[in-house]
Amino acid sequence: MRCTPVPTDARTTATATDPATDPVLPGARGPLSAAVLAALRRPAPTDLTPLPVPTDLPTGPGDAEGPWDTDSWGEDVQLALYVCYELHYRGFADVDPAWEWSPPLLALRGRLERAFLEALRREVGEPPPLADVLAGLLVEPPDGDGPSYHLLSAGTRQQAREYLAHRSLYHLKEADPQMWAVPRLPNPAKAALVAVQYDEYGAGRPERAHAELFAGMMADFGLDPTYGAYLDAVPAPALAVVNTMSLFGLHRSLRAALVGQFAAVEITSPPGAARLAEAFERLGATPRGTLFYREHVLADAVHEQLVRHTVIEPLLTLPDCPAQEIAFGALAYARAEDRLADHLTAAWRSGPEPGTGTGSSLRVPLPEPAPEPRPDPQAAGTRR
Repeated sequence: MRCTPVPTDARTTATATDPATDPVLPGARGPLSAAVLAALRRPAPTDLTPLPVPTDLPTGPGDAEGPWDTDSWGEDVQLALYVCYELHYRGFADVDPAWEWSPPLLALRGRLERAFLEALRREVGEPPPLADVLAGLLVEPPDGDGPSYHLLSAGTRQQAREYLAHRSLYHLKEADPQMWAVPRLPNPAKAALVAVQYDEYGAGRPERAHAELFAGMMADFGLDPTYGAYLDAVPAPALAVVNTMSLFGLHRSLRAALVGQFAAVEITSPPGAARLAEAFERLGATPRGTLFYREHVLADAVHEQLVRHTVIEPLLTLPDCPAQEIAFGALAYARAEDRLADHLTAAWRSGPEPGTGTGSSLRVPLPEPAPEPRPDPQAAGTRR
């Protein structure tokens, strides 16, 4: 079998792809995430003894344990879920790889997933017909007020940096959750999804992978593009966006919801990407700092057609992939995104918080980037 050679001039951003940059475990945000993190610092167990966790965990349908005492959208639950899911991506430095398939941890994750899935279904309610959902996603509101609108009209460079920190948890592993759907789809849909994913991963050019373009954009804004660098700073609404994709991707029974999520991204991305590229240029980004979003303006417009006509339509022929579940996936992802958007705009529009001087949307405000070094005029004058 012949393999296409990688161009010799390909330059990648090592921070996005180098295994040496595996993230470290974050700090806990409550008793549940503290128990999960404490467990992961030990070797994975060889028996089925349940993990020692709080007894008031949220439960989902079919669970006989405990009441709904813990907020499934809250910091503690969302971080615990994110950490469990991350074991299926890059993992964490110094964490025993055997934890990925440890039955006690999977049992705990299952309880949290059932609770979170039920919370998503409550948010969505009874989905409208799929055709109506997809048509609605194509409509741009005339009076939009989300993060991209704010950054374009009134945003600051520091708010743009915060936005990139929030998004880095997904975009530094962009397209990875959707890859889990590939072996679970019929061949026509599988081929179309792989065609879209081929573009996401750079179409054979590693330096053009979307994760690499995003890392370059972060560096242009003076941010650390290391994978997982801002996990401790990013709040629950941003974690929930990524957790929604991971939840759908890791369960074959939710593959229709994952396709709906993917369709929602591809349909809604181009207008927002165009606004963000323009906003970032206004805020002083170089071409490297806008390339990621400029790439998405055209690419996702093509991907949207592929997903709708060559992924969704074959999927509807399967008896266990009803249109209602595809609609649910699209709307559930939109609800998670709406929560993040509300969080961002509320923080940015509230003005500086007393005693902090910031209106940061992050748990830990970003430090201002170091100023660019300026040449010493006297030193320059001594050169011949």
